[in-house]
Amino acid sequence: MPHLTLEYSSNLASDASIASLCRTLARCLDEQTEGGERVFPRGGIRVRALSCRDYCIGDGSLDDAAFLHGNLKIGAGRSEAVRKTAGDALFAAIKQHFAGTFEKQGLALSLEINEFSEAGTWKHNNLHARLKG
Repeated sequence: MPHLTLEYSSNLASDASIASLCRTLARCLDEQTEGGERVFPRGGIRVRALSCRDYCIGDGSLDDAAFLHGNLKIGAGRSEAVRKTAGDALFAAIKQHFAGTFEKQGLALSLEINEFSEAGTWKHNNLHARLKG
């Protein structure tokens, strides 16, 4: 972990722009530290984006209205300070990425962080060993 899923309205950005945002957010997660130690294991970082083709924003009257919602899932046990710092950094990167769009059209940006326990999850992963560093 962490896994960040972005859902966005299909009228928001090009595939290249969203791919660039995914890379930026992955780097942002990788850069999170506490006490000089990495907060999130590099091999656990995932950022994925899902374009929503069918959606309605508000009452549907604004043709150019768009949205992006991020849901960050992390394992339980990290401090409130770590969660806030990571959330602030991710949201700042998202806002910066869409600053020009925000000036030109209706846009709703949001981010939430959810913790979950290890109970009820199954994993088979060799990425931690391959991405040590």
